[in-house]
Amino acid sequence: MSHTEVSSSVAGLEIGSRRFLHPGPLRWLRSLGWAMLLFFVFGVVDAVGSAAPETLFKDNGALVALATLAICGAGYGLYAGLVRLAEARWPSELVLRPALAELAIGLVIGAAMLSAVVGVLVVSGLYEVTGPRASSPWEMISVGIVSGSMEELIFRAIVLRLLMRAFGAWPALALSAALFGALHLSNPNATPTAAIAIAIEAGLMLAAFYMLTGRIWMSVGVHAAWNFAQGWIWGARVSGIEVKQSLYLSQPKAGAPDWLSGGAFGPEASVPAMVIGTGVAVVVLYWAWKRGNFKAAPDAPRIEAA
Repeated sequence: MSHTEVSSSVAGLEIGSRRFLHPGPLRWLRSLGWAMLLFFVFGVVDAVGSAAPETLFKDNGALVALATLAICGAGYGLYAGLVRLAEARWPSELVLRPALAELAIGLVIGAAMLSAVVGVLVVSGLYEVTGPRASSPWEMISVGIVSGSMEELIFRAIVLRLLMRAFGAWPALALSAALFGALHLSNPNATPTAAIAIAIEAGLMLAAFYMLTGRIWMSVGVHAAWNFAQGWIWGARVSGIEVKQSLYLSQPKAGAPDWLSGGAFGPEASVPAMVIGTGVAVVVLYWAWKRGNFKAAPDAPRIEAA
């Protein structure tokens, strides 16, 4: 029986237990050091994926999207190679066989969640929506690709996984969500309330899908579709950033309280987003807990295969 077959039959999340992450003294510190190195490397890949395609092909949205996808794909290949070298395993979090199905499910969930948020904002009288209008979706497709694929690789496959290796599931969930929210403070129109909202509704919710499946594909789909629906379909600000082209245009009504509507940061900082995102997070985390995925899979024998 292959190692893959053995690991798939054992309860718990495969988070790495060989070579650099082998059991022994200071495993938590080795895990943190490895996480910091990978965070830096793939932060650079994320920056390149965000900027280089637009610089090279800024007059052709389709080519920008294809170049973005190619850079992110190369980033995934680099991650797989580094994990193979440092952890003596091929990353189960990037197993390809279920990728298309889980991406599709995630895309549907992400678009539905964000559309539900906008719907509640409109029905409650906090938002107004105008349109439709002619516009190109390519810019937001590129944003969805790079934010969904690279941010999920960084925050779920790297930060959450290795914090779980260092400290266990609950501290990993709390710390990774807090970091995810805190880094959004650098976005335009960000506030402490917006950062807290992002940490709770998105940091925990996106982590939940990784914890449920042991793979990042569903999280990638949810994240990408959330941003695409928010930016291109509904034309709302995406984490404080105003979109250039959209099918509809959504914005808070005059006099709507910022704490309730999300204000200039966008619907992600709204109360409906926090309620819906947190509700989904709780349900999915419960399913993950029932599956036994709040604990790491048993340590595999340490090997040094080439």
